[in-house]
Amino acid sequence: MFRTTDIVLIAVMISAAAFTYKTKHDAEIRYSEIRRLESQIRVQENAVNVLRADWSLLTQPSRLQRLAERYEEDLGLVTVEPQQFGRLDQIPVREFGIEDILGGAGESFAESDTAQSRTVR
Repeated sequence: MFRTTDIVLIAVMISAAAFTYKTKHDAEIRYSEIRRLESQIRVQENAVNVLRADWSLLTQPSRLQRLAERYEEDLGLVTVEPQQFGRLDQIPVREFGIEDILGGAGESFAESDTAQSRTVR
């Protein structure tokens, strides 16, 4: 009835059909994951756009001016005058040594190094 080659070919066809079905199923799973991720990206992009619009509204100069005038006394705000700004060369140069950086502990470090070197010898 059936020859051996017929049985082998039927087995190969069934295997190919199973492989095709599995590949299609895996592709559909991946595609649904891609759709889900794209949907999340759109939601996040919309949230970013809303936040940008909110930031734009909150930082409008007219709004900030009104707030500054309203809370001027509470916050002690004053108008910045042009003469308050200076140049970098107007800042005095401060000379300092390693003792200033270490807070006067430079001598104690030097003494402890000397004491340790004596005990090591």
